[in-house]
Amino acid sequence: MNIHSVTPLAAASRKNRPDPATGAKRDAILRAAIDVFAERGFFNAQVADVARAAGVAAGTVYLYFRGKDDLLVSIFERTMRDGLARVRESVADTSDPAERLRRFARLHLTGLGRDRNLAVVFQVELRQSTKFMERFSSTLLRDYLGMIREAIEDGQRGGLFRADVKATVAAKMFFGVLDEMATNWILSRRRYSLEADADAVVDLFLNGARARTS
Repeated sequence: MNIHSVTPLAAASRKNRPDPATGAKRDAILRAAIDVFAERGFFNAQVADVARAAGVAAGTVYLYFRGKDDLLVSIFERTMRDGLARVRESVADTSDPAERLRRFARLHLTGLGRDRNLAVVFQVELRQSTKFMERFSSTLLRDYLGMIREAIEDGQRGGLFRADVKATVAAKMFFGVLDEMATNWILSRRRYSLEADADAVVDLFLNGARARTS
């Protein structure tokens, strides 16, 4: 996801439909949407295709989602919230900046690497139109990027990382490398473990970001 191209998403009204946030049927519809969007492409897919894959009537989808666009937004928001929660839990027991970056990279690549269809939706389908890029919430992406930036800032204060590079710039660079690796993994004809490269990415990043010694 290109951090610079995301602007706030106006909250969609859901007053006229149920709110089964953890409901099995809603989850099944979202899962079906991920698979259908990945296999057919978002713009070629229809709500009826999603309903068929989920084993429900097309009208049932509209009880939970406003339409195809809302399905895509919901996939994005749920995945980002889940990712943020996993990262926060993972780094809660360590104050070491390098270790926090390492755990972040592992979780990011593991999350995409274990679900190829979800990775296709995130890395390809979400980027097919500026219309959607402009609608997606900046809050979740800002929080996600902020966790990287905080680890880098802590490393700079502790003299572990170079202080002459802006933490925000370094955080975007770090995220960009992970993002590009996920895209390459999707496009590659070779099947390999995406998460297996996480430590190598962090080691390369840290070796270039460590404080200079004279």
